[in-house]
Amino acid sequence: MLSSVLKSPKALQVNITIMRAFVMIRQYYYDSKELEQRIERLENEMQIKFKDIYEALNFLLNPPNPERNPIGFRLDDDPFLAK
Repeated sequence: MLSSVLKSPKALQVNITIMRAFVMIRQYYYDSKELEQRIERLENEMQIKFKDIYEALNFLLNPPNPERNPIGFRLDDDPFLAK
């Protein structure tokens, strides 16, 4: 950052060298199929892991509610109160 602010010839050369280094890194990424495949595998692996984490959190926040039999006394089932 400093090399782009300074006006000296040395700062200009450093700035150009930094930009060339970034261009080379980008070009290496585009040229390297192995690196691209490794990054793609890592992204897929992380998607699977984050999907599992999301499902676990969703289950904890919204647990399934199975049907339950009611507990207690019901008047319509009492043979003594039937008319």
